[in-house]
Amino acid sequence: MQLTSALAIRYPVIMAPMFLVSNEKMVKAAMDNGIAGTFPSLNYRKEGELKQVLDHLNQHRAQLSSGQGTYGVNLIVQKTNPLYAKHLKDCVAAEVPFYITSLGSPKEVIAAAHSYGAKVLCDVTNLQHAEKAAQAGCDGFIAVCAGAGGHAGPYPMHILVPALHKAFPDKLLVAAGGIATGQQLASALVLGAQGASIGTRFIASEEASVSNEYKHAILDYGMEDIVLTERLSGTPCNVINTPAAKKIGYKQNWLERQLNKNARTRKYFKMLVQLRGMKKLEAAVKPGNYQQLWSAGQSVEMVEDISPIHDIVNRLIQELEETLEQTSQLLIK
Repeated sequence: MQLTSALAIRYPVIMAPMFLVSNEKMVKAAMDNGIAGTFPSLNYRKEGELKQVLDHLNQHRAQLSSGQGTYGVNLIVQKTNPLYAKHLKDCVAAEVPFYITSLGSPKEVIAAAHSYGAKVLCDVTNLQHAEKAAQAGCDGFIAVCAGAGGHAGPYPMHILVPALHKAFPDKLLVAAGGIATGQQLASALVLGAQGASIGTRFIASEEASVSNEYKHAILDYGMEDIVLTERLSGTPCNVINTPAAKKIGYKQNWLERQLNKNARTRKYFKMLVQLRGMKKLEAAVKPGNYQQLWSAGQSVEMVEDISPIHDIVNRLIQELEETLEQTSQLLIK
């Protein structure tokens, strides 16, 4: 089961769901250019917002030819997400084409999605997570590798992707983390992935509504400027090492670690940390804000311009085709 046929897309690319970055305009542009556009449901937290966006996306998708492009929704299924149940209900009512689940058990999402034929891909960072998701009946995995923006995993793509491919050959497999060019996309396919989830590259797009300072930070900072911090969500999260990131720090203090470990306080402490981190990130993406607290992956190293999504996708596919052609020539004597 190939990713392109499973999701009804032309190219094996998912525009990754990015908190406070992904928007309706970006997702529509992704669909128009033959890839899958996704967004976190938590980008729409006001009453009726998510339902309205889903209606718009379904109308747009209906105008496209079959196999052109599609969209999906990322659900944080952790108990600390107070909007999870309501957002899942809205998504099922709208018959969202596919889901990406993060940070919790995907069982409920899988059952709901499969009731009308939708697919579910689960974020995984290791084989143990993947085994639980497979037992729950997921359709595939997003292999979140080292270097990814947001909640990155500890293992490099060249280890995690082949390991998942070997252990679960019947599952869809999408590589995520450190991918911004067609050459890197080609390497993911060679390793056994059927496609790639790409986020950071699309922050520097014309359709992204984040501040110009954030977009230019994607261009100006390099791979060595990406650091993991536990202070935003309680889970290690990759951000650009701006002065604001240095100020909040990277590690939880002793008291925070104890509250995070204690069975009675863990849920409420995580909710507090996530709410506080969400507010800081939300302020930082707005134009003219001095906070400069921005999530990104190590692939900032490869991003050199701010372009329309149409141009980004075209370049990705052109580079992919050129790389595969060059690679085939290596074996010709």
